[in-house]
Amino acid sequence: MNAPAEISSQWQRLARSYSVIEFIDVTLRGCAQVMFQNNPLTGLIFFIAIFVAAYDKGIPMAAYGSLLGTVVATLTGSGLSDRVSWRAGLYSYNGCLVGVALPAFLVMTPLVWGCIVIGSMVSVIATACIADLLKTWKVAALTAPFVLTTWVILLSSYMFAGLHSTGLPTPKLPTAESVTTMQSLLNASVYSTLFHGISQVYLFSSTIAGILLVIGLAVSSLWAALFAVVGSFLALLTALALGANDTSIASGLYSFSAVLTAIALGSTFNKPSWRVLGYTLIGVIFTVFVQSAMNTLMSPLGIPALTMPFVLASWLFLFPNQDVMPPHRQA
Repeated sequence: MNAPAEISSQWQRLARSYSVIEFIDVTLRGCAQVMFQNNPLTGLIFFIAIFVAAYDKGIPMAAYGSLLGTVVATLTGSGLSDRVSWRAGLYSYNGCLVGVALPAFLVMTPLVWGCIVIGSMVSVIATACIADLLKTWKVAALTAPFVLTTWVILLSSYMFAGLHSTGLPTPKLPTAESVTTMQSLLNASVYSTLFHGISQVYLFSSTIAGILLVIGLAVSSLWAALFAVVGSFLALLTALALGANDTSIASGLYSFSAVLTAIALGSTFNKPSWRVLGYTLIGVIFTVFVQSAMNTLMSPLGIPALTMPFVLASWLFLFPNQDVMPPHRQA
């Protein structure tokens, strides 16, 4: 047996033997499941990427929020009867994203820490609820629980004096954005933009974090890493061809949902093949349209679309499970 496999086997034995180790294992898997990976080492690398990006961007509380949200969601999920999903981190990843998002958009106070705890707990309930509603079609809840929970808290902040906005967009009627050019994109560096699109999955625009996330994906699945890079690049080209705002493109804001769509359609819910590749590329391109549409829809409300474009596009492409999807989803 090779060394990585032996280490993985030993870790799993420890997790089965000690409840504390098991809890750490599930927490790490929860962070990894944001990008569909059931691997504690991937989760550790993802947490490192979050902390690197958070400190680099001057919002370290977002990193601690991600850790708190994942821990709270893991603890909450342990009370549910579905132990298989819990051990895979499937009740934790939405809490991780809630923990990142709230410090990114609200001034950190004890009340916001409380919101992270409550929001992470509610995300577990929302995950169980949405998963139950969608199980007939064998479609996952994805990040819808995170989006809905975070939207409620951010919208409520406009009515509560105890919650202060720091990063929310200014409510405004939608207007046409300035047209970007290839030259302006080259000035921003295509290389950096590519990885920004991946790091924005965790709400950061960071080249280093994007690289770490790809490494974390590769540890668990080379296909997932490949589709993440392809999804980011194709979304970049699509946004460029459509004349999206150059600053938004360079920050990865048109790519992160497409990255998740690419991983979901290309390697998580389908077995990679040429047919699946074509299906995935169409889904990625359409996700860019959904991203722009959701940005337009949410502009008057002054809250971000978050990963809802990915959720809507992926649900659309995952529902037809007879003609396109693999045998394990046709049963």
